[in-house]
Amino acid sequence: MRESVQAEVMMSFVVSEELSFRIPVELRYESRDPYAVRLTFHLPGDAPVTWAFGRELLIDGINAPCGDGDVHIAPSDPELLADILIRLQVGAEQALFRTRAAPVVAFLDRTDRLVPLGQEGTFADLDSHLDDALGRILTEEQSAG
Repeated sequence: MRESVQAEVMMSFVVSEELSFRIPVELRYESRDPYAVRLTFHLPGDAPVTWAFGRELLIDGINAPCGDGDVHIAPSDPELLADILIRLQVGAEQALFRTRAAPVVAFLDRTDRLVPLGQEGTFADLDSHLDDALGRILTEEQSAG
């Protein structure tokens, strides 16, 4: 059974210290992929862009800076824990988003009720993913032979 949690949060897309604009961002979590959250950014004039990364990274980033590679999350002020910063990077290009922590925490609380943190393995449909992968490999081998 596929269950999901979603929320829409307004975030500030920070262009510079002087310029930012608010955009809607859809947060989505699905029990069939229990380790990941998806954020879909609706930038004006562009097609929506979706980023998927670990739910635990988002949880940890609310309280302290974390992240390696393409996704970094941190509280804007570790003393207040009022806003969080999400930095996404592809090569030399990066985008910075700022949002209130409260709606993200509420979303994460709902994901925890759907799939409790630490129990993701009992919800992951690993057999289905393995069957899909093996099916693709067999199909490719049959096509090549």
